[in-house]
Order: sequence, then structure tokens, then C-alpha cells
Amino acid sequence: MKNMNKLLGMGALSLMMMACTTNPITGRKTLQLANEQEISAAALQQYRETLSKSKIISGTTAAKSVQNVGARIKNAANNYYRSIGREGDLTNYQWEFNLLDDKQVNAWCMPGGKVAVYTGILPISKTDAGLAVVLGHEISHALAGHGNERISQAMVAQYGGAILGSTTSGQMASIFQQVYPIGAQVALLKYGRSQELEADEMGLYLMSMAGYDPREAQPFWQRMEAASTNSGTPEFLSTHPSPENRRADLDKHMPKALEYYKTAGGKI
Repeated sequence: MKNMNKLLGMGALSLMMMACTTNPITGRKTLQLANEQEISAAALQQYRETLSKSKIISGTTAAKSVQNVGARIKNAANNYYRSIGREGDLTNYQWEFNLLDDKQVNAWCMPGGKVAVYTGILPISKTDAGLAVVLGHEISHALAGHGNERISQAMVAQYGGAILGSTTSGQMASIFQQVYPIGAQVALLKYGRSQELEADEMGLYLMSMAGYDPREAQPFWQRMEAASTNSGTPEFLSTHPSPENRRADLDKHMPKALEYYKTAGGKI
């Protein structure tokens, strides 16, 4: 029995090592055990439910900006992943960008590319470049598999090694609903600080690849911080790193971002 337990433990460890994923843009390694198709299917269901209970704005200048900026960042990501031979990573993505009439200062991207921007964040984003900071950051959460990472952590915490490779649809649905709660706070997954900083870095590069000036990131986050000082911390910032850490990280990654921006035809 002792040897059997040892073998099972070694098998679980091997499976977990096989499930280790490397972000092709930042190089960060994460454990992603969950099936991406199942996650995308669950996300689509949640997204449709959210839209059915929301007022979707279409045809306005703001709505068109959300669509256009989102499409440019999506295309930049597709081109980058294709250029490094990892286009297969995006197989399950069916992109969709919607502007919702809601005073919350928030935006999110669910696994599979389902994006919502709330009108409450528009006075802070101000321009397409500011919106690119928001969408680059949120899209990066999805592309980096942060949802899968958090779901995987919940899987291991609840079921241990027994869950590896044997998730039932019921178990996945239960875990998904814990991580992405249904209702007003749908898709507001509480990311960790390392995930937020990675989304900052990756989002900075993606907006640059899409032709938006990455130097607009610092002013955007300054406006966001000012808004939080005046009216309390918005949901968008609830798990984000401190302003000092964010500023330092953006400065550190700016030279590389400017290279991507220059390649995309931006003026330095």
C-alpha cells in the first residue's frame, strides 16, 4: 500500500509537471490542469446570461471604439501567436466585445475571449489608447490562462491528486461557478498580485503590437488611482498591485513595449 501511494503521488506529480504552461510573451510558468474547451463552454454560458440581464450599447461612438480597439488587440495577439508557432493556443477563442450600460468602473475578459466593458470606465479611459490599456490588460488575463490557473488551484485544493485528468462535468461546473460567480459580479475573478502584474506587462506589449502608444498606460493608471481616491476603490482595482509597484513595473517593461510599438509603425 505504501508503494502504491508513492506511485500515485509520483503519477500526480508527473501530471502536474505536464500541465505546467509557459506564457509565450512573459515567460511566466503556471499550473493549468483544467480542460480549456470545458472552461470556454462554461464561460460562454455565463457571458450569455450576463448579456441577457444587461443593457448592451451598440452603434454609438463609444461602442464602436470598444469593438475597434478590441479587434486590433485581438488581431495583434493572433499575429504574435502565429509568428511563434503557437496559434493552437487560441483555438478555443471566439472573440466578442460588448459595451454594457453600467456605472461600475470595470471591464473583463472571460476565457475564450468574451469581453465586456462597462460605461463607468469610459470617463477614465478617455481615449482609444486609454481603452487599449484596459482591453490589453483584461485580454491578457484570458490569454495567460489566469482563469485556468485559479480553477486549477481550486481543483487541487478541493480534490487533490484524485482530480487530475478525471474532472467530471459536474465538478467543473461547480468549480467554475466558485471562481466566476453568477450574478452582478459575474466574471470578476479575484486574481493574485502576480497575475495582475503579468496582465500589466502582457497588456502593455499587446497594445503596443496593436499600434497604441504604451506611454499612455501610466496616465491611465494615474487617472484610475485618482478616481479611487475620490470615490473609493472600484472593482477594477480591488486585487491590483499598489500604484508604486505598478509604476515601477510599467517603467521596467516600457523599453520592450516601445520596440513593439515602433515595429507596429508607431512614432517614438
